[in-house]
Parts: sequence; C-alpha cells; structure tokens
Amino acid sequence: MADTPTPTDPASPATALVVEDDDHIAHLLRFMLERAGWRVTLARDGREAQACIQQLAPPDIVLLDVMLPFMDGLALLALLRRQPGWAQVPVLMLTAKTQERDIVRALDAGANDYILKPFQPEELLARVRRFARARPASA
Repeated sequence: MADTPTPTDPASPATALVVEDDDHIAHLLRFMLERAGWRVTLARDGREAQACIQQLAPPDIVLLDVMLPFMDGLALLALLRRQPGWAQVPVLMLTAKTQERDIVRALDAGANDYILKPFQPEELLARVRRFARARPASA
C-alpha cells in the first residue's frame, strides 16, 4: 500500500462506504476492507445509501453496487456527485452487469472504475488502494 497517499490524520483510518444488498458479498467486502485497516460503513439498499450520502461526511472511497432495492446505483451515483464534498470521492461500481453499454453509462455518470462480479479480492483491494485518497492506518 506504499503507493497510496498518506492521510491528513495518520491516527485516523481511511473510511469506505460499501453499498451492497447481497449479504455474502457485503460481509466479504467489509471483512476485506477492515482487515486492511479501513473503517467501513455498510448500506444494504438504495434508501440506506441515500441517507448515508446525505448525512455522513464524505468517505475516502465508495464501493457501489448497480442493482439495488429502492434506488439503483446509477441514481445514487448522480446523487453522490451532487452532494457537497462528495464530488471528488472515488466511486468503484461493483456489479454483475457486463454489457458494454452499462459500463459506459456508469463511467460517463462519474464512476471512477467498474468492477465485475464475481471479483478477485486482491484485484479489488489493489483498485481500492489505487483510488483511495488516504492510506489505512495499518498500512
């Protein structure tokens, strides 16, 4: 993780918002990120994610599923990009939607990357490190 920028407050862990409705994937993402030193907030559907975006301080990174109950990931991405302080937060879309038009639509909407499910854990962590604005305290 040496190639990741250092945080402004080294005592504070980097933060991630994970928006995922599949329990198994959500637990895996939380486990992976927390093991790497991140503080994780988990939203399990579009409504929970919307509340996080509107009420929480911007995290260092967002992992966002596309297909979610109540509000899809692309609508959340648009909301996130309009929210004060969130415009520069890296967003990695995490989805099973493999059509080129879906990928292009997400990238055009402001996603920084598009990761297909099933994903490889180490590849996902490498992409997170690449986009993170702050290095986890344990790194």
